[in-house]
Amino acid sequence: MALNLFKRVDSVKGLFAVESISLIYNALTTIMVLILFPRMDHPVMMLSERAGIVVITFALIYLYHKYPCKLTAFIRMAVQMAFLAYWYPDTFEFNRLFPNLDNFFASAEQFLFRCQPSVEFSEHFPSVWFSEPFNMGYFAYYPMIGIVTIYYFLFRFEWFEKASFVLVTSFFIYYLIYILVPVAGPQFYFPAIGMDNVMAQHFPAIGDYFNNNDILLPGPGFDHGFFFNLVEASQEVGERPTAAFPSSHVGISTIVMIMAYRVNKKLCYFLAPFYVLLCCATVYIQAHYLIDVIAGWISAVCIYILATYMYKRWFASVVFQLVLK
Repeated sequence: MALNLFKRVDSVKGLFAVESISLIYNALTTIMVLILFPRMDHPVMMLSERAGIVVITFALIYLYHKYPCKLTAFIRMAVQMAFLAYWYPDTFEFNRLFPNLDNFFASAEQFLFRCQPSVEFSEHFPSVWFSEPFNMGYFAYYPMIGIVTIYYFLFRFEWFEKASFVLVTSFFIYYLIYILVPVAGPQFYFPAIGMDNVMAQHFPAIGDYFNNNDILLPGPGFDHGFFFNLVEASQEVGERPTAAFPSSHVGISTIVMIMAYRVNKKLCYFLAPFYVLLCCATVYIQAHYLIDVIAGWISAVCIYILATYMYKRWFASVVFQLVLK
């Protein structure tokens, strides 16, 4: 299969849709930084980083107009997706300032299921035969995104820009929710209140506790497992007490599965076991409450429809259409 990475690509001049939505999110959060400036931990650095992202975005636009080909088009969109690794922990810089809501979610979990499913699940299935597959599924989150994105680039290049937009927009919608709904999840909340309180079904409010504390509960399961240690290492580096409700792992992976199904059902079936394990793992490793997972499924469908509508309404006909020459 010829990649034709340097094959000329013509498009309407200006921003790609994914760049437009990224700059909109950048502007919204910049305004929030300015409003909350006296309360932020390092607002000047946050503003500088946002300015740097804008500079890189326009530098890549310049590169593309100098060398308009598949490769430079891919780089422009791939960089915006790579910036998601910055925007995720950035949500914590905002929601750490507001009262934590885990007490409401843990109480709702107890009321609905008469237990804490994240605790029960891991305690009843502690062996390596459950721990390793679930942790493998959880770790498969980013590879799943990468596989589907690259598939679009290689085999459905005419849809690649739309797929990138839908994916990045979905992330940004979740990130806005996380800023406004500060929920950390069991792996952060339970250590904060102590397991004695959890067992006693007492879920106290902790205010802005996570503004100064970020103790992470060690993951349950077989602690000598390969995938167990991969997940633990990744969480130690990148996890923050944020982004629990709804589960973006479940929501984004559901959107990825929809995207895969639309272009190649075999690809969707190949990813399906990893998807199922991932959804189970979010509760098993105590990253999420079960209600986060349910909300992840529901929100994924709504956000996919919304992001697709946004692209068709605002971008598909006027802003960006790739044409191979």
